Amino acid sequence: MRGQGEGTIHPITQDYRAALPPGPGPLEPAHIEVPPGLLAFATVLRNRTHMILLRSLIFHAAFYVLTTMLALAGLPVLVMGRHRVQAYAKFWTGSAVWLLEKICGTKIVWRGLEYLPRGACIIAAKHQSTIETMALTTKGADFSYILKRELMAIPVFGWYLKGAGQVAIDRAKRGQALPDLTRQVCEAIAEGRQMIIFPEGTRKTAGAPPEYKSGVGYLYTDSGAVCVPVALNTGLYWPRRGLSIRPGRVTIAFLEPIAPGLDRLGFLQLLESRIEAATAELIAGALAADPSLKRARARPDSAVS
Repeated sequence: MRGQGEGTIHPITQDYRAALPPGPGPLEPAHIEVPPGLLAFATVLRNRTHMILLRSLIFHAAFYVLTTMLALAGLPVLVMGRHRVQAYAKFWTGSAVWLLEKICGTKIVWRGLEYLPRGACIIAAKHQSTIETMALTTKGADFSYILKRELMAIPVFGWYLKGAGQVAIDRAKRGQALPDLTRQVCEAIAEGRQMIIFPEGTRKTAGAPPEYKSGVGYLYTDSGAVCVPVALNTGLYWPRRGLSIRPGRVTIAFLEPIAPGLDRLGFLQLLESRIEAATAELIAGALAADPSLKRARARPDSAVS
């Protein structure tokens, strides 16, 4: 008798290959047939993305060249008075909007221009992109932005802001900042100027939860001016902190004006509801026309900063 473990093969250690039928040979990677249409679509999408990036880079380069040239060439305009400086600024922003359309294929479609008065008003706009910062100046009769005082300190650029009579807020003053701003706005309104303000204070991703500040409410009640809300979907085409600018028809819509006389809280609620409802409609329309724009929209669970 053989000892245990001598000359025997335990069933567990027995070569499993002896029990298998002869195979076709070494295993090879599976070959998956991809539909030609899907490959063609992926190629077109990849090429389109590369083309969008290339055109965007060309636009950014052209924009900075244009800005530098006009900033230097227009220095003599700075001593010609506020209206001349403002007209020159409109030429700059209008040229930038023209470049945006010709290079990137991003065309601005305006709605509700009949709601924009010729005289004094507050233009309270949704803020998603650099597009509206430039474009809104091309429609206002005598515009003034409410901006950070730090921008006034930028060489050359700040000179034009001062020359055009833009209104600056000094946030370092804290408690005194809002009264100072209100005084400047009331003076500008009395001169018949149109004040452009972004009620949320900064750019928001398209579809992000709104965060309206109370400052616009104080300006509305203290100035006694009519307020024109503005809705848009620009963030789908040129997102905040984004380099690529997508082609398409961007919509900026002036909405029904809010007459003076409401209390501050009532005004803020009405302003937010009008802008947000119209903006959601514009975003939905753009996404229906071009589903690829969804990547620029905020996720429902994303944080807003």
